[in-house]
Amino acid sequence: MDLLPDSAPLATKLRNTLVRYHGIGDGEWRLAKKTKDATVWRRPSEEFSGYLYKAQGVVEDVTNRIVDHIRPGPYRLDWDSLMTTMDIMETFEENCCVMRYTTAGQLWNIIAPREFVDFSYTTSYEDGLLTCGVSLDYGEVRPNFVRGFNHPCGWFCVPLKDSPSHSLLTGYIQTELRGMLPQSAVDTAMSSTLANFYSDLKKALKS
Repeated sequence: MDLLPDSAPLATKLRNTLVRYHGIGDGEWRLAKKTKDATVWRRPSEEFSGYLYKAQGVVEDVTNRIVDHIRPGPYRLDWDSLMTTMDIMETFEENCCVMRYTTAGQLWNIIAPREFVDFSYTTSYEDGLLTCGVSLDYGEVRPNFVRGFNHPCGWFCVPLKDSPSHSLLTGYIQTELRGMLPQSAVDTAMSSTLANFYSDLKKALKS
């Protein structure tokens, strides 16, 4: 088990990485899935042998409320069907913490439940917010779970200029599920999970 890292340099590095992903040109992404709520693209990850996914969709709500539903806190467990438990292990400051969470099995349990320990950081970005995270090798792995690993991930949420009551939500996700899994199953699950994330989030914001 590693010691917790110093939060300030980790937060800065994480933000810079996500801003760099956000600047990758459209031509470098390949379409993976399109639904009425979101479009998902992917490209090879620079961090591991899988993919970096980009998801984007317009969400009808103000930026702060959307981000409050995504970042670690009381809302996320209520609506995110993939997340089964979440505990804040350490809090550095109001916008920065370490959380441990578990996810449900997927694809008829071909993908067994997973546990993650993530450093999470929320900060301003342009007129909106960026909430981002990266996994840490920290804490004991609970029995019955495989410990997964999130390489730098994050969600940019900015108000639409001509319609401030709507926000453009863009996510970058690269999850290494670990364990013995066929990569094709992981890729199928990731595209669908990201598209469902938008439809579930929209329902939660309306309720």
